[in-house]
Amino acid sequence: MPEIPNARVTYQGHVQGVGFRYAVFELARGFDVSGYVLNLADGRVLLEAEGEVSELRAFLVAVEEKMDGYIRSAERAEGVGPPRHQGFVIR
Repeated sequence: MPEIPNARVTYQGHVQGVGFRYAVFELARGFDVSGYVLNLADGRVLLEAEGEVSELRAFLVAVEEKMDGYIRSAERAEGVGPPRHQGFVIR
């Protein structure tokens, strides 16, 4: 199975209760990416996405631009691995 670029980003700030997950979900529709966005119990939001490098990076930039006023910091880990997701969902 071919490997695909992926990213795991944890956002901190005022990212829960402000429509963050829905905004990310809507943005994902405009990019060829798959994955999910999830609220964490500690108040952060986790985003896992995979796709071609250019699509993946453009998607992550779009998320940070759209949600700029809510994100205080973001921890990003990028890698390559087998595809794990189909479509993009809110968890």
